[in-house]
Amino acid sequence: MAQVQGKPVELQDLLLRLTFDNICGLTFGKDPETLSPGLPENIFATSFDRATEATLHRFIIPEFIWKLKKMLGLGVEVSLSRSLKQLDNYMTDIINTRKLELMNHQNGGPQHDDLLSRFMKKKESYSDKFLQHVALNFILAGRDTSSVALSWFFWLVSLNPRVEEKILIELCTVLVETRGNDTSKWLEEPLVFEEVDQLAYLKAALSETLRLYPSVPEDSKHVISDDYLPDGTFVPSGSNITYSIYSTGRMKFIWGEDCLEFKPERWMSEDGNKYQVQDAFRFVAFNAGPRICLGKDLAYLQMKSIAAAVLLRHRLAVAPGHKVEQKMSLTLFMKYGLVMNVTPRDLTPILAKIEKFCKIDHSCGGEHIINNGIHQ
Repeated sequence: MAQVQGKPVELQDLLLRLTFDNICGLTFGKDPETLSPGLPENIFATSFDRATEATLHRFIIPEFIWKLKKMLGLGVEVSLSRSLKQLDNYMTDIINTRKLELMNHQNGGPQHDDLLSRFMKKKESYSDKFLQHVALNFILAGRDTSSVALSWFFWLVSLNPRVEEKILIELCTVLVETRGNDTSKWLEEPLVFEEVDQLAYLKAALSETLRLYPSVPEDSKHVISDDYLPDGTFVPSGSNITYSIYSTGRMKFIWGEDCLEFKPERWMSEDGNKYQVQDAFRFVAFNAGPRICLGKDLAYLQMKSIAAAVLLRHRLAVAPGHKVEQKMSLTLFMKYGLVMNVTPRDLTPILAKIEKFCKIDHSCGGEHIINNGIHQ
């Protein structure tokens, strides 16, 4: 719609709505339809945002102050309490409805295979409160993080046309191989897993985005017993440790002199054809060790699918005068959103480059693209 009308679009908000609808469908099989025409407000999404923002204040002010405000019903504690109540009511309604639906399924009703339903079907009996916590944790982990990462990704790609071109060359090379040269057929159906899985450079660009702009810029750990950090620092039981994921991704001794550059190539193999996995303790955007993000692969799959679908169809450019700035929050949002101009994508120059760097092999049944070093 924005492309047709020639109006800029607030991309961060759209991505938040998209990932919210996706994660709600995965979690409890319900589409909130926040991307419906008119972009309606959803009470669950709004309460979720307010609760997350209010929680931040507990991290930046002394504990006795926020506890006093909570006791007296002052400031953001009022907003937090109200938002949590709304979330509780929303989730209670969903859980009660799902219980009835599962009972009806036993009598021939429709089947549900979402996360919430799977927990309910298990032999173990879980309380409604436990089910609420499981669902909310899943949404918290999968909604803001992916959408924020994609916002920074589209911004960085719009500023780096060389990277954008390489992503498109890789994407078009895969689609020529799987769907042929008719570009109209590329847009008829979403990319399937086998196609998305081949997009190594796109994954590298997303990883590079998360290195520079991690969705969660800092994390904390609570020490349950006396321990020592790798450098020999003693940490006593009961203490809290906060580390900066944002700073770690920008340290020269870890990433080199070019650590502030957006350079997806650092994630590729020497021949430029394969994604190269980094040490999880070097790249901690998804945490590491026993508590590494369980949804890491799902996050990459979702981000790659969305990024490929958007870049294949549209060219994005930051609207003149729009200021991109980080917001102080638990998740690294853009303070003023991401307002971008959207224009149709012309793939002709990309296809011309593919013809230049690749040759068509007709002997393998259909058109088969042989990569001749496009990533170099």
